[in-house]
Amino acid sequence: MSEAPWRAEAPKSEAEPQVIGPYRLLKQLGVGGMGQVWLAEQIEPVNRQVALKLIKAGMYDAATVQRFKAERQSLAIMDHPAIAKVFDAGTTPVGQPYLVMEYVDGLSITDYCDAKRLSIRKRLQLFIRVCEGVQHAHQKAIIHRDLKPSNILVVEVDGKPTPRIIDFGLAKALAPLAPGDTLFTQMGAFLGTPGYMSPEQADPEVQDIDTRTDVYSLGAILYELLTRFLPFEAAGWKNRRPEEFLRQLREEDPLRPSTKISANRQTSTAYADARATGSKQLVTSLRGDLDWITMKAIEKDRERRYATPSALATDIQNYLWNRPVTARGASLGYRARKYVRRHAAGVAVASAAAALLIAFSAMQAIELRRITRERDRADRITEFMTSMFKVSNPSESRGNMITAREILDKSSKEIDAGLGRDPELKAQMVDVMGNVYEGLGLYSRAESLLKEAVGIRTQVLGRKNLGTLNSELRLIWTVSQQGRYGEAEKMERELIATSGEVLGPNSRNTLLAQSDLAWILAMAARFREAENAAREAYHRQ
Repeated sequence: MSEAPWRAEAPKSEAEPQVIGPYRLLKQLGVGGMGQVWLAEQIEPVNRQVALKLIKAGMYDAATVQRFKAERQSLAIMDHPAIAKVFDAGTTPVGQPYLVMEYVDGLSITDYCDAKRLSIRKRLQLFIRVCEGVQHAHQKAIIHRDLKPSNILVVEVDGKPTPRIIDFGLAKALAPLAPGDTLFTQMGAFLGTPGYMSPEQADPEVQDIDTRTDVYSLGAILYELLTRFLPFEAAGWKNRRPEEFLRQLREEDPLRPSTKISANRQTSTAYADARATGSKQLVTSLRGDLDWITMKAIEKDRERRYATPSALATDIQNYLWNRPVTARGASLGYRARKYVRRHAAGVAVASAAAALLIAFSAMQAIELRRITRERDRADRITEFMTSMFKVSNPSESRGNMITAREILDKSSKEIDAGLGRDPELKAQMVDVMGNVYEGLGLYSRAESLLKEAVGIRTQVLGRKNLGTLNSELRLIWTVSQQGRYGEAEKMERELIATSGEVLGPNSRNTLLAQSDLAWILAMAARFREAENAAREAYHRQ
């Protein structure tokens, strides 16, 4: 089984050493299956605090010593900011091997992220640095084999979180570390920590452990950083038979991170809050690329996992940069969405330019249609005006004189044929003709034409259109000129109400209608009412 987690405890006896070489032991930080870890003060040649790892007294069997020497050698050949540094090594006067390392006074990566309420993005950025440290170890031919949050501590350097990978006690070299060294593997048992251990590492029959077992452990840590859960919860593993644990790793598929959060609603709110977001937003952010990346890292079949920690880190970086990730099939639509997100500013500018071009084209098309429509109207007016003065039968002229009245009568009868296809233009021409008839004192004919103009404009433009109101004003005046003052008064009052609503009570059209009402009342011999109407129009000016 794996080494037990380090636990703080007091020295068992006063006989235990208080000074080892230039190191004064201050307090015991913890104890594991192989040894003790002490906080010590280095006295010379520099003064600093260090972590001193010491094999337990009485545990001097060859396998333990070999593992300790392997850890010492592993740390000695590595030099990376994400890996705790080794300063010294030696043995006590009684032969106990010890190792002096950088003292990392930090929290585990999961506890640090939760305590600081780091967002998913910041957690991923920190995790990438962990992957880089593990990749460095692999490049030195060292597999950690016990990666877990408690072995990845986070300290702040210049205010920025910096990970430190510690405890290479279970590390395995891919090649002999030094002449005469032999590799060790404990047969018939697995070494590591349940919950973070790969299926092949948990299988005692598999001896060819490679770098992908660390990739699995990194995937399990990533799963926990994202969700606060493990792919397979390790609670109670001590009470289970090893083959049951191995069967679960081999046969069961863990839930996707987003599904894990959705399935645990009671705790998801608190876990989402530790990630500076809401539970629904957390599920949304995990669904998709992060699900794919995490599940690829913890694939049961190591052939389908990321081959290296750097490949895992690269895919996470792809996600952060809105690039397609290799963990999922890259369809054309998926690549297009990633391109848009990655080049949001450029796409926005291009979209704005395209929208502007489309809008300009649309405006040009509208303007062209307007010009064409106005040209066609002008052509129809020209054609109609020409036909007004065209006499096809010489007998119609009654000599050489054609009166304006005859031209007007002829045109008013033929207006449907000439302008029937353009109701607005027809209404305009009918309105003009009605005014001409009214000016000639032919009120009956003027009334019929103005009624037609009002009807067309009401149907085409609406009752509250300014053109409709103007035609209606002229129609009322024509009705009043024929002595139908009661009918004209009723129509005028309705027009004043509508014009006041549309144009305002003090508008020119409304005041003109008010003045016309005063004239109608005066012509009906209702002088007091006429005076009041006139005064109201006067005071509104």
